[in-house]
Amino acid sequence: MAERNTFLVENGHSAVRQLRYLPAVGSAYGVEVLDFAALRSMDTQRRRTQPQRPDFHVFALVGSGTGTHEADFHDYRLGEGSAVWIRPGMVHRWSDIDACDGPLILFRPGFLSGFTASEATTPACWHLDQQHLSLALLAADHLGREHSTAVHTPRLASPALLSHLLAALILRALPDTPPSTGAASPGSRPTEVFRAYRATVEERFTEWHHVADYARALGYDVRTLTRATRAATGTGAKTFLDQRILLEAKRLLAHTGLPVSGCARRLGFRDVGNFTTFFRRQAGLPPAGWRAAYSTPDTHGV
Repeated sequence: MAERNTFLVENGHSAVRQLRYLPAVGSAYGVEVLDFAALRSMDTQRRRTQPQRPDFHVFALVGSGTGTHEADFHDYRLGEGSAVWIRPGMVHRWSDIDACDGPLILFRPGFLSGFTASEATTPACWHLDQQHLSLALLAADHLGREHSTAVHTPRLASPALLSHLLAALILRALPDTPPSTGAASPGSRPTEVFRAYRATVEERFTEWHHVADYARALGYDVRTLTRATRAATGTGAKTFLDQRILLEAKRLLAHTGLPVSGCARRLGFRDVGNFTTFFRRQAGLPPAGWRAAYSTPDTHGV
């Protein structure tokens, strides 16, 4: 079972555990297969119920039982057939999984390729019908067996096989969504353009707030980025960028003690008034209003 380095970010609202991926000895393949029972047994202090921010992916299937989960300010009811996909950087917590059973897969960014569009548009939680759940659980079991073999018999280990089995599991579990007009397929040029844009946004959104900055850096024009982003996510490049900035603003306001002016500076706004205008336009209320509504009290015993 993986051990993860963690540290607490204490502030006036909550403590967010920063989780770093550190695989167990003999399991350095970029993926680890657990289950809800294993999570509960290794987390006797119930830290899972407090806000945490992993730097790796967490994919889970609820085969039986009920519970609750929170991811980036959205509450989800879990039940038989629930699928959960936490991406790196999301702030989430397992509010109540005492009765949940099913597989829990952790994997590094980059271990799974070819899912740019799906990852960008799939929600943190969705529901599978019984037929899809049964097939997804079979896929998870196959992945788990191969992972166990790799751990206990290293000469039979195959990271490529584990990656393909993980891809098969997620493909089987992804929610059915009708393809949008002009949707890009994995490996196509628009998908590659969007992948480059999204990666650069993740690196630079606290500095660059205009799509033109990314277009210059990547060697594309703004229209190319807009078409590629729309094909992958259904929204334009500017909306995609604004939503990324907004999400980080919400996280800072809810989970840190930074004043609004400090949040503005952290996100690259030179003037707090500009930040307030941006936030109000995007979220429908001012930063202080968001903080009052969504921040949580100090946590204890984490």
